Amino acid sequence: MKKAKLLWVDLEMTGLDPVKDRILEVAAIATDMSFNEVGRFEAVVRVSPDLIKKRMVGEFWDKNSTSRDSLIKQNSDGEPVSEVEKRLIEFVDKNFGKEIYLAGNSIHQDKKFIEREMPELNKRLHYRMLDVSAWKIYFENALGRKFLKAEEHRALSDIEGSIEELKWYLTFLK
Repeated sequence: MKKAKLLWVDLEMTGLDPVKDRILEVAAIATDMSFNEVGRFEAVVRVSPDLIKKRMVGEFWDKNSTSRDSLIKQNSDGEPVSEVEKRLIEFVDKNFGKEIYLAGNSIHQDKKFIEREMPELNKRLHYRMLDVSAWKIYFENALGRKFLKAEEHRALSDIEGSIEELKWYLTFLK
């Protein structure tokens, strides 16, 4: 029996505009509802170097130059987004049953890119999502509590941080 229910996803993109920007890096961790890991997935999407030069500029990328430089360096080793989507669907099929809930921090933004660049994967996802950012908003604004996590802006480590962040919020319910 396939145990995973949550598909934790983080995408690194050239920017935040799903029309103008593109996915650069994809990571996913499949967990059950107790956050026990069932499997993980990582891939690099090859993007036009011209698009990278045009879109990966400005204050955010200047402030996160280490992440930017790593993403640019690995770009030539990437695969077309259609191939990454195909392999990610294989990962999902291996680890999930019928319901696949997308999970992560500000996952609605990643979902916009999935809808545009990975439509076949998008068709398999449940309409409900588990967005850790909702917990973050409440805890910071209503309770004055803040979870401190590294902001590496790398897909896999960002997911691991999101899972730890939600576990931290849930400790307040016990």
